[in-house]
Amino acid sequence: MRLAPGAPGPQSLLAKARRRLREPVVDQTVRATAAATISYLVAVHLSSEPAPLTAPLTALLVVQVTVYSTLTTSIRRVNSVVVGVLIAILFSSVVGLSWWSLALVILASLTIGHFVRVDEFVNEVAISAMLVLGVTRLASQAWDRVLETLIGAVVGLLFNLVLAPPVWVDTAGESIEDLARRARHLLLRIAEALGEPTPVAQAAARLHEARELDQAIAGVDGALRQAEDSLRFNPRIREGQLSRIVLRTGLDTLEICVVVIRVLARSLTDLAKRREDGEQLLAPDVALAMEELLDHLGGALVSFAVLVTTQVERNAEEAEARLASELAAAWATRENAAQLLLLRVQEHPKAWQLHGALLAEVDRILDELDLEHRSRRLMEELDRASMANRARLERGRRLLRRAG
Repeated sequence: MRLAPGAPGPQSLLAKARRRLREPVVDQTVRATAAATISYLVAVHLSSEPAPLTAPLTALLVVQVTVYSTLTTSIRRVNSVVVGVLIAILFSSVVGLSWWSLALVILASLTIGHFVRVDEFVNEVAISAMLVLGVTRLASQAWDRVLETLIGAVVGLLFNLVLAPPVWVDTAGESIEDLARRARHLLLRIAEALGEPTPVAQAAARLHEARELDQAIAGVDGALRQAEDSLRFNPRIREGQLSRIVLRTGLDTLEICVVVIRVLARSLTDLAKRREDGEQLLAPDVALAMEELLDHLGGALVSFAVLVTTQVERNAEEAEARLASELAAAWATRENAAQLLLLRVQEHPKAWQLHGALLAEVDRILDELDLEHRSRRLMEELDRASMANRARLERGRRLLRRAG
């Protein structure tokens, strides 16, 4: 049987299915389902409740795509249930169930929930208190609810410890590289309009794209936070801290570059407002030099992103060499563009400050992508992380000495 032209083959469909299975949403769905089922089976044998659904509910809530988030969620979930049960036992020994006592229980539970820092499980404190307060067998119900919560939390945590979730560094790396490529494409579109008559609406459209690119950083930051969590407490990873710092500092640099690109688009929009209809943004020779400069600048952004996200040493050396080459070409082109801009501004000083702003913004991006600047930033962050680790260890030692 022949496939229709353009139809995906079996290998491409299989590769697409594998990529789909490696997505965080799919992985968490499978893990949460398995952990909830196992926790229910365990709770059936250990709890006296006929339908111990609190255990699978807890497992659904605590199982996350990383070991670190699963551990922290488990602690908050168990903490919220225990606090709610204690509040219910306290109120039941003083007053019965009525509308005003229920209001007091809810108020106390929500207030105490914020103090014990259970975050998103604040409502769970009140829910646990109400469920326990409304039953006749108070002590038995309270114990069963705590037991089922512990079962769900422990099963969910053990499930992710035994079958460690994937490390989402590749997903975060793809997001960072995609951000750099989008920035490069925007720079190329900006460069294409430099030597042509550019209406204000067209320049404003590029500015709008730059703002959208700036807003996309939040999504990349979310993917990076997930990758950072996947490196914590993960038995597969030994040098997780270094990977976190490399990715985080890389995204910080790209974020600065994206902000500068937005400022660059703003300067060109202001320049378009000062041009008459049919007049080019820049003189032909200056526009050609700036177009070449922005081309090298976009290539440097992509090379920087590849360098940041590359895990293999040999590939990292190749990415560093490509970045150094793009930066050298960009600096050489920048000098040529600066000389041409200076001559044009001396002949026609109109809007000279905007011409100077273009060079200043390009210089800022080149400075951020500089390899020496990158090395200094990494060393500063590593030193800061090392000092923070020593401080935590020292606090732990002081607590142990006080406990002793």
